Amino acid sequence: MASAAFNMFKAAHALESAGVERAQAEAIAEAVQRRQNYATRPHVARLGSAARAELRELRAELRADMAALEMRLTNRMYVGAIGLAALVAAFGLFK
Repeated sequence: MASAAFNMFKAAHALESAGVERAQAEAIAEAVQRRQNYATRPHVARLGSAARAELRELRAELRADMAALEMRLTNRMYVGAIGLAALVAAFGLFK
């Protein structure tokens, strides 16, 4: 939805013509012009969609990282258990 550029001078002049004092008309026109730079609902919606997609991607990466960590920890536990069993067998503690 394209909109025409805001002309602060024309807006201030129109306000003056309607009976608003010059300083006040300029202040109102300036405030309206600054308002033009704010994000609109479509802008926020696009950002929200992008943020949700990024979060889904990060969540998938985190799950993959956690699965890899779980596998490494499980392997180390098995190695520790095998080492402990080897020590017990070496010292003949199962007699």
